[in-house]
Amino acid sequence: MKLLFAATFALFVLSGFDQADSSAYDKIVAHSRIRAKKEGPNVCALQQVMGTKKKYFSTCRNWYQGAICGKKATVLYECCPGYMKLDGQRGCPAVAPIENVYGTLGLVKAKTTQEYSAISKLQPEIEGPGSYTFFAPSNDAWDLLDMETRNSLVSNVNIELYNALHYHMVNKRLLTKDLKNGMAPNSMYNGLKLLINHYSNGVVTVNCARIIHGNQVATNGVVHVIDRVITAIGNTIQNVIEVEDELSTLTTVATDAGLIDMLGEPGHYTLFAPTNDAFEKLDRVALDRLMKDKTALKALLNYHLLNSVQCSEAIMAGTSHETLEGSNIEIGCDGDSLTVNGIKMVLKKDIVTTNGVIHLIDQVLIPDSAKQVMELTGQSQAMFNEVMSMDQSFLRIILENHILKNKVVLSQLYNGQRLETVSGKFLRVFVYRTAVCIENACLIRGSKEGSNGALHLMKTLITPAESNMFQLLSKNGAFKIFLSLIEAAGLTDLLKQEGDFTLFAPTDEAFAGLNDRDLNLLKSNKNALRAILLYHVSNGVFIGGGLETGVTNLLRTLQGSNLKLLTLLYPEDLPAGSQDLLSLLKRIIRYIQIKGEPTITKVTRVIEGEPSIKKVTRVIEGQPSITKVTRVIEGAPAMTKVTRVIEGDPTFTKVFDDFDEDPEELTRYIQGGTRRRI
Repeated sequence: MKLLFAATFALFVLSGFDQADSSAYDKIVAHSRIRAKKEGPNVCALQQVMGTKKKYFSTCRNWYQGAICGKKATVLYECCPGYMKLDGQRGCPAVAPIENVYGTLGLVKAKTTQEYSAISKLQPEIEGPGSYTFFAPSNDAWDLLDMETRNSLVSNVNIELYNALHYHMVNKRLLTKDLKNGMAPNSMYNGLKLLINHYSNGVVTVNCARIIHGNQVATNGVVHVIDRVITAIGNTIQNVIEVEDELSTLTTVATDAGLIDMLGEPGHYTLFAPTNDAFEKLDRVALDRLMKDKTALKALLNYHLLNSVQCSEAIMAGTSHETLEGSNIEIGCDGDSLTVNGIKMVLKKDIVTTNGVIHLIDQVLIPDSAKQVMELTGQSQAMFNEVMSMDQSFLRIILENHILKNKVVLSQLYNGQRLETVSGKFLRVFVYRTAVCIENACLIRGSKEGSNGALHLMKTLITPAESNMFQLLSKNGAFKIFLSLIEAAGLTDLLKQEGDFTLFAPTDEAFAGLNDRDLNLLKSNKNALRAILLYHVSNGVFIGGGLETGVTNLLRTLQGSNLKLLTLLYPEDLPAGSQDLLSLLKRIIRYIQIKGEPTITKVTRVIEGEPSIKKVTRVIEGQPSITKVTRVIEGAPAMTKVTRVIEGDPTFTKVFDDFDEDPEELTRYIQGGTRRRI
């Protein structure tokens, strides 16, 4: 009877938990249950990293990749928390018997913690009345503890071990849904804080130890099994770096940057702390420059800080995080190693403090904002060196066109802006939907801001405009016919005046299919010629790199119609004025279509003469059914037209009428199609 009551009570408790607001952990467990549905009731699917004992309720990302931290993971099936197997039945159909906290430790494979609770005299407390949360280290967690520390605990069971276990406890029941990210409940050891983090991927940590089996409900509380033994924390990040000899240079940097006090204030930080050896790897000149520049030094330190706690056990794949400096870094993992920006550099992880966590790294992370412009070139240095090897007089001209007097970052650029170079020239800025261009050159994504300037990577060398359209076309010599048409249409001043225009200028080759008579015909109708030429001019500057590829770019022309790039350069609906001119324009359109699609040949076969029409009669096999209808009409006969729709096989209806009138009149009636009295 007692067992039945306990099982009923457990079901009530668990169903009540399910109805409560679920957390990220609860959702991941629910998904694991769905994945294992075919294995039977209350079975959860987990992933285990090959070669380790690490098991995870996995996110969709890791599940479908079949890997965790870049290592292959196998799928295994276990009973979901709170359930157990029964002999001869599929899945986990039984609710685990509910015990007090002490008894639950044995059920959840935390035998070592149970034994230590007994010898430290904690057993009566967690068997008695009350409501507790016990973050119980697994058996493997105790094995991971260094032997010296473990022996010191066991040798002084009444004080050290008792206090250590009390630090793993909270004096109230806290389920995973109650463990909010960033909360710091008081432990039962002198009220010292525990640092709780609840991540979006379902991982829950306490002092960076991961809960591997959660929500093991007891009559007097709940047990969460964790993957390591936790120790009391009382120091801030500032306290730790100030007392660690290998972090003395970092302490100097934080002090000179004016940020040392911030590291001692309450918060939730992650510090990637470079060791002294990491700073020694830096170029001495660069390091001295940084130490003298407080702004750069502040940017440097903030680039190592996150405004969130990122424990190593919560990192299962590469994820981008914003630093306090404003730029992003990617934190990932490779097996048991943490990576920063894809590089294994973490020497020691998860140094937990009251205001965050510290990971020691063997490299200094330098943000763009702490670098000088010449240091920003990075992978572009090879091209830059090639430019620097040019003739000095020519090089001077190039550099004068590429260096501005003032620092301008990408977010400050706008369409129509004029930027002054060191030589006094002005460069125009053009902003498009998917590109930003300066004069003829467009920016490559990835502009960088340094401590003494900004670096914008360009697709080509910038060539400032020095001539108007008319001068350029005249000097080129390949646009003589086009310029003669411009002159005939009275549009020469348009190409000479100031403004922002885009001209699609046909070369003389484009007119190769036209003879003198055709050109004279074009010039004879000034209005039509102006319309054609104005259709080649758009109001606004459109750089080739600013136009989107793979789509039709619509540009409003001075003629009034939209210009569809890479299609017709003549509006088809424009009135021509004469049949000869219309024929000529159609030839031009056809030529432009062919020129615009050089890789496609469209052939239409034209058959001269009158088309022949063949009448096809469908032959339906089988004998038609004939319905004979005889209608007797008294008096003068009248004609009634009857249409009957018959589904299925066709039938014929023959109608007989007695007509006394002339057959010729009847024929006229049939051919005329109008109703009349015969």
